Parts: sequence; C-alpha cells; structure tokens
Amino acid sequence: MASNRKVLLLPGDGIGPECLGQARRVIEWFDRRRVVTFEVEEDLVGGAAIDAHGVPLADATLDKAMAADAVLLGAVGGPEWDDLAFEIKPERGLLRLRKEMELFANLRPAICFDALVAASTLKPEVVSGLDIMIVRELTGGVYFGEPRGIEDLPDGTRRGINTQVYTTPEIQRVARVAFELAEKRQNRVCSVEKANVMESGVLWREEVQKLHDAEYPRAELSHMYADNCTMQLVRNPKQFDVIVTDNLFGDMLSDAAAMLTGSLGMLPSASLGAADASGRRKALYEPVHGSAPDIAGKDLANPLACVLSFSMMLRYSFDQGEGADLLDQAVENVLAGGLRTADISQEGTETVSTTAMGDSVLRELDKLAD
Repeated sequence: MASNRKVLLLPGDGIGPECLGQARRVIEWFDRRRVVTFEVEEDLVGGAAIDAHGVPLADATLDKAMAADAVLLGAVGGPEWDDLAFEIKPERGLLRLRKEMELFANLRPAICFDALVAASTLKPEVVSGLDIMIVRELTGGVYFGEPRGIEDLPDGTRRGINTQVYTTPEIQRVARVAFELAEKRQNRVCSVEKANVMESGVLWREEVQKLHDAEYPRAELSHMYADNCTMQLVRNPKQFDVIVTDNLFGDMLSDAAAMLTGSLGMLPSASLGAADASGRRKALYEPVHGSAPDIAGKDLANPLACVLSFSMMLRYSFDQGEGADLLDQAVENVLAGGLRTADISQEGTETVSTTAMGDSVLRELDKLAD
C-alpha cells in the first residue's frame, strides 16, 4: 500500500468544479479502500483565480503543483473573462502550469466503449473497438515560439506573428514516450507533421526516424502529413495505434479523435514531464472537454472524462494499474447499463445528472470490489 500521495485538485471554471467534484468522490473511495491513500489539497486556476487573485495562476498555487505527486484539473475559461488582455486570460493559467512543470508529453486516448458505438457520428463498423493513443508535444512549437505578438505596420495595418520552432531534444523526448507506450500496445507509431511545406516538419520527421532506427527498431514507424491524418481519422481510424505529433497538430487531431468516441465528455488526458532520478514524473491530468459555461451549475455535465483522468493518474503516476482497470471497468459497466448524461444520451437509454452518474460509478466500484 502506497501512502500520502499528494494530489492537488484545481476545479477551475464552468463545469470544472462539478466534474472534478465527482472525481473527488472516486478518489475518496480509493482512499477508504486503502488501495492507495491520498493527501488531497484544492486551489484555484483560470477565471476563478483571476477573480480571487487577479492572475490565472497564483505563484503559491504553482508551488503546490510543483510539490504534488499529481495534479487533477477540471476546466478553465468562460465568457466573463473574454475581454481580458491575452496574457491574463484564464487559459494562460493552464499554459503556465504545463510550461513551468515541463509537461512536454500529452497523452490523449481515444477509446470507443462498446456501449457508446451508436453515439458516434461515424458508422459502427468504423469505430467499434477503437483504441488510439495520441501523444502531443505540449511545451514547444507555435504556442510558445518566439517571436510572437501583434504589431502595427507603417501603412496602418497590423501583423500577427507566431513562430513554429522545435529542437532535436524536444522532438526526441516526446517521440521516446510514444515508442515506449507503443511497446505496451501494438508497437505501431505514426509520426505526424507537415514536412511537405514546413522546415520544422522536415526536422520532426528526420529526428523521429533517427530515434526509431537507433533505439526502437522493432517498432513499426510510419510518417503522415497532418492534413491526411485528419482525413484518415474519420475514414479509417483503426489503422492507428499510437500517433505522435507536435503541439498545434496534436491539439486539432486529438479533438477530432475524441469525437469518434461519441463525446468530448468521455475523453481524459495526461500531461507528463521527464522522469527524475527516482523515476517520478511531474504530471497533470484533465478532461479534454472545455468549461461548457452554457450548462455550468446545472448538474448536467458528463463527469466521466474527469473520472477517467483520475484512472490515468492511478496508472501513470502511482503505478496502480489494477486500480485503473477497476475504475475503467466500473465506467464501462455504468454505460453498458444504459445510463447516460445528456451529451451521450440516445434512444433506449436513461439520461441522468452529473451527480447521479457519479453515484452510479461508485455503486459499480462497490460491486466490483466485493
């Protein structure tokens, strides 16, 4: 039994607090069962932090995140903060966490549960049994490259500048994560870029190939342009096992892959840093969905992506694969029983609230643990 694992909860904005609240109930269930015990602390991020502290992430909160064994985040953003300057918008709090914690590898699984095949907009035979892992580089590329900004030009017009830049170490460290994940799956990696029009894409392709040849020759490596990968995801998604790509393309491709499964409300993610001498990695877990302000506070949101993000925490931060499998099975059983939140409801199912979905997951955990 592992003890005193420090977990920082950052509920954030919109539906974040509701979804994370249900995940916290699951954390408490595992704590009571003594599968692994947790020391849980909660703090503010995003718009909630702006309202309280004037910044989207307070320094003290960042210090807590750096000291934690793992961070679980809800969601950030909302229309009430849309008019703020770019550098202090709620999303900058999340970006600062990723940057300061050096969370360079974002893992986004796209798994279609059997019970949700009909919820996808694609044909059942296309998505049935879908299990893809997208590994997105998270701290480099166009989102962080310099120079950046908006400048006034002499003729009275303006110019927006963002710089796409990558180095060999940045590319190889995220590719290494992808190859290591693939070894535990089907050992197939598809590296995605735009080498046909971007020099950074040429470098990306060359460096991934070099790493493969030197360290992972038994893996099946393919290369694909990002626009073709987008098409292939909706044409034949099961051709993929692990996809590794840069920050910008990973942002887009992972959202597209998420919808193959029926709803963004079902997709978790993990953002991991480099392992230290003890093997510990800084890590942040969060659902892929946004803050959904239109349904915030109405007990309508789907908490399963946040619950499954905790499952990823068990697996990747605490080496609790059996606990993660137990939680994944509980979620699958709930869905197989016909319970749905509004985003994944369909004919013949029962639509339930955020809280009721959390109740159902806990009941299934009790059944499975008995």
